[in-house]
Amino acid sequence: MHFSPDRPTFFVNPDYRPMAGAAKPVVDPATLETVGAIAAASDGEIDAALTAATRAQAAWKKLDAKSRAKHLHAVANALEAADFTRCAELMVREMGKPYPEAIGEIANCAPIFRYYAEMARDDAGKVAGTTQAGSFQYARYEPYGVSVHIMPYNFPILLMCWTVAASLAAGNACVIKPAEATTLSTLDYMTVFRSLPEGLVSCLPGGAATAQALITSDRTHAVAFTGSVAAGKVVAVACAERMKPCVIEAGGSDPLIISQHAPLDVAAAGSVTAAFHLTGQVCTSAERFFVVDSVHDRFVELFAEKTRALRIGNGMDKTEIGPLVSEAARAKVMRLVDDAVRNGAKAVTGGRIPPAHNTGWFYEPTILTGITPDMAIVREECFGPVAAICRVKDFDEAIKLANDSPFGLGASVFTSDLAEAHEAAERLEAGMVWVNNPLIDNDALPFGGWKASGLGRELGRQGLDAFRRSKMVIIDHRPAIQDWWYPYPDSWFRETGGRKHV
Repeated sequence: MHFSPDRPTFFVNPDYRPMAGAAKPVVDPATLETVGAIAAASDGEIDAALTAATRAQAAWKKLDAKSRAKHLHAVANALEAADFTRCAELMVREMGKPYPEAIGEIANCAPIFRYYAEMARDDAGKVAGTTQAGSFQYARYEPYGVSVHIMPYNFPILLMCWTVAASLAAGNACVIKPAEATTLSTLDYMTVFRSLPEGLVSCLPGGAATAQALITSDRTHAVAFTGSVAAGKVVAVACAERMKPCVIEAGGSDPLIISQHAPLDVAAAGSVTAAFHLTGQVCTSAERFFVVDSVHDRFVELFAEKTRALRIGNGMDKTEIGPLVSEAARAKVMRLVDDAVRNGAKAVTGGRIPPAHNTGWFYEPTILTGITPDMAIVREECFGPVAAICRVKDFDEAIKLANDSPFGLGASVFTSDLAEAHEAAERLEAGMVWVNNPLIDNDALPFGGWKASGLGRELGRQGLDAFRRSKMVIIDHRPAIQDWWYPYPDSWFRETGGRKHV
């Protein structure tokens, strides 16, 4: 069966299968037109995917590292050879991101499979210094079994590949639960896994109930989740109740500091992308700005000038700012902005629905000044195109206010002072710190947050270790009776009133 956006399907490698559940329309957030249809996986469909995954993983885990790497390189080859125009267009129409970002996201996926293909070949155990002569003592690493991947809508393909590539490299089978808002593009993408063994990768559409069924199943053994803090906590608790390992990337409200030593032209340009990339719907978007007093006015002037140049519109047109993913998402942004303005903030740009875009869930990129640390927009994750600027007296106050948050995903700084750069890297309470270049990542470096922003790490060696468990192995190649084994010699005891004590 071929994939069609108009017909609800699920995927168990290498096949698309029709779904029995009631169809639900997928609506374009820019035009409110129907894009296609999806359904939630039934118990039988979940069972079919897990049965196939269990069978496939039993053979996959036995493959040698070189063979497993060859399979992952084949996925990368398929990615580089495929035409993903339809997949990218579906992503634009499902969730609104500009087409260059959709196609660019997909283009960035092949390297992660190549990285973990080679990481899998470097899977040597760690040999420890022996605690006993004649004993070979080491650690080996083995897969968990079947991993569950619960994906967000903002980067539905890239973030899926981060954890799926690592899990496959570790020897697991993977079951993907896509975000409801980006199910169609995720399903369309599944063809790249057809070179892998039958049943090794599956994609099961659905909502929270589908995710819960996969997490609580006795036939799944590890979970990767990206989404809101509230949902992340629910996932973490469900996993903890079953002693099931999980990686949780739960978003945040990232700070961005503008030092008195910042190169303001660079800082203003970088801040536009940091705050408004993907209409601010990025977990690591800069939401809370702390600008040192001496450069505050000039920075705001430059930042506003560059922000006003951004084009708002349908992601299939020439635009940087598409719609928010849903009416509820825009309503939250509007609530936080309106609350800040009522409490004394000023909208330098935006703060409204663009007059030319009454249809769809559009909102102008917004810069707020006069922000105070007690405002709701500072305490909550906004997840929209809003930069909330707080004026601070110096770099030290900026660091302290940046850390005054329940979140700790990423943090950005613009400065040309090397001492400030190092101090920021040391003092900022976040899993990632960017100096003069926000938002970038590296396949070889761990990605994840502190505090409420998550548990565990994706990417790098830690990203691989998240999907495998260690085993200590002790081998005495010359079997011998050890002197500490039972029974103890009498000389080890001391006499006390007719009783012997060790």
